[in-house]
Amino acid sequence: MSSALFTSTVAGRRVESPPAGMPAHDHHDLIGQSHRRSQGYGITVTDEPDFSSPAHGVLPDALEENRFLFQHAAPVMETLYDQIVNTHSMVLLTSAKGLVLHSLGDMDFLERASQVALTPGMDWSEKSKGTNAIGTALSEEEALTVHGGQHYMNANKFLTCSASPIFDPYGQVIGALDVTGDHRSYHQHTLALVRMSAQMIENHMFADIFPKAIRIHFHTRSEFLGTLVEGIAVFSPEGRFLSANRSAQFQIGLPFSALKAHTFSSLFGLPVSALFDLFSGATPNPKQLCMHNGVSVWCRVKLKASNMWAAKPAGSTGDAATPPHSAPPAAQPGPEPLKQTGKKMQFSSLHYLDTGDAQVTSVIHKLRMVSGRDIPIMILGETGTGKDLLAQAIHGDSTRAAQPFVSVNCASIPDTLIESELFGYEEGAFTGARKKGSIGKILQAHGGTLFLDEIGDMPKHLQARLLRVLQERKVSPLGAGKEVEVDVAVVSATHKNLKDMIARGDFREDLYYRLNGLVVRLPALRERSDFELVVQKILLALSEGSQPVGVSAQVMDLFKRYAWPGNFRQLHNLLRTAVVMVGQGGVIDMGHLPDDFLEELDHDKVLVRPTFAMSTATPAASIVVPAEAAPVCGVPEPVVEVATEGQKLQDVALSAMAQMLRLHKGNVSAAAKALGVSRNTIYRKKDQLPPDLLN
Repeated sequence: MSSALFTSTVAGRRVESPPAGMPAHDHHDLIGQSHRRSQGYGITVTDEPDFSSPAHGVLPDALEENRFLFQHAAPVMETLYDQIVNTHSMVLLTSAKGLVLHSLGDMDFLERASQVALTPGMDWSEKSKGTNAIGTALSEEEALTVHGGQHYMNANKFLTCSASPIFDPYGQVIGALDVTGDHRSYHQHTLALVRMSAQMIENHMFADIFPKAIRIHFHTRSEFLGTLVEGIAVFSPEGRFLSANRSAQFQIGLPFSALKAHTFSSLFGLPVSALFDLFSGATPNPKQLCMHNGVSVWCRVKLKASNMWAAKPAGSTGDAATPPHSAPPAAQPGPEPLKQTGKKMQFSSLHYLDTGDAQVTSVIHKLRMVSGRDIPIMILGETGTGKDLLAQAIHGDSTRAAQPFVSVNCASIPDTLIESELFGYEEGAFTGARKKGSIGKILQAHGGTLFLDEIGDMPKHLQARLLRVLQERKVSPLGAGKEVEVDVAVVSATHKNLKDMIARGDFREDLYYRLNGLVVRLPALRERSDFELVVQKILLALSEGSQPVGVSAQVMDLFKRYAWPGNFRQLHNLLRTAVVMVGQGGVIDMGHLPDDFLEELDHDKVLVRPTFAMSTATPAASIVVPAEAAPVCGVPEPVVEVATEGQKLQDVALSAMAQMLRLHKGNVSAAAKALGVSRNTIYRKKDQLPPDLLN
């Protein structure tokens, strides 16, 4: 949409007025000040664009320096571009110094933009290009549009640019987001889109920078909670101010610098401990609070525990499930030791996972001995035993804790995509590739930790490429024709027996020995001696600040005798449902357990479950096929194994399932009926059964 232009004189030059919808007086002041600065920098209006390529390494170094910004901005840029596609425009991300880091745009306009060096690696600060939206927005720390002739250099006057600075959670300008297009296609709503997108990037950063602090989301109108315009203020558990987004600063009426001297109490007139009383319960409703300036706002408070089965201990810097002034439950371990990460003190993640089981304690002791040595770690264990949580804890206790933790599930990515997901690709590397390509998961983890979950499912042809990356510390994205240096700590995990896979030729032996600097094994839930404490910690986390739910003796005894084939994931999901059914402060009994779980307990007699107190040397009971499960006509009576001393019942059960599947030619329904179990029981074990037995 074109816009009528009006002219005035600024700094001795004729300058176009702002398009419709822009505040003329303030805008003219900003443009005039920018033109005067441009003159002071020695730039002339007739200067030609600088087409010289950036010095070698400038763009990679800038991308590395701005990795945190890029990770949060890239998905927002794609969303923004989807809204302006086919408008002869482009979206740009720059550093705080005005260096273009990334761009997305219509091909026809990208070619025109390249004529004025509007490409990644080029400097668009005012000192380099004079008045332009990127450089001026960064200088003024204010969102604005520079339209057509308002640009200082004649070469740039065919452009209309709308840019907004991006502030990090500490109130510092970290970069800029810009939409640039042909000045004849300018739309007055573009700046609003850019502002909202920049605010979305800023809000996303809060969750990563302050994942464990108390976050207050507020607005004068309750319907705006959860939207981009809500205020977000962050406080320590003691009530000390940590940060606030731009909307919060506006509503409170104080700039970031002034807020640093405040506490929650001075801003909201309540002790921080009152939050836990006001916002208790699984889904507390918004509450009204009165701020220091007399403005009443609707609030929601984030007090959720930071991982799915562990609630933070009293006084920890976290999304605490208990008030900081409360004593920890008797069953919880003592206060967590602090660790030093750079200049920041935080609670030990590994210590928090140690709930008293001797096997887990041994694992954590070994991990601490190699912490900070960049020794590759391999975690073994059944599905659902918490391998991903342990990997995050390893990262959290390392010297790389402030850098990215990037997880790749090798089993969930299709074979056709895993190569591009891991190694990245250049634009045009293959049909359907995104414009400007992708840096890939390995480069995303640069400086931090790369977690390769289910490494046993990585396709054989990619294992050699991964081995080369680990050996040479260099990545070659698809279609790039060049290598990029990368520094990552590697943690891998699998539930498979990699040595058996090596013997079958399904896994490279050299990759295995590159990954297994230290191998640790997480015990299955049924093997742990701290089951009751684990249940209590999950319930404490699920209670989200309200009075924790209890478990009846009958249900706890049943839990202890159950095999938990889904391990922690299954237990967590079951308890989450039960907590909702029981309500605050109740006790879980048989009536609160899901029907399918009770049905499985009633019919799943093939899995005779020992209690947790039973020693592994205790002779196990026999596996018995129920009498009511009569053999199918024409199928011979199965020979069912008996568990001998020292033999695991789980192994015997798997053997019985395998026998029955062979007898019934892979028919899961028939095998389940013969064993007297549900089909789901067999399907849950499919990863531990020979794959050719399941049809």
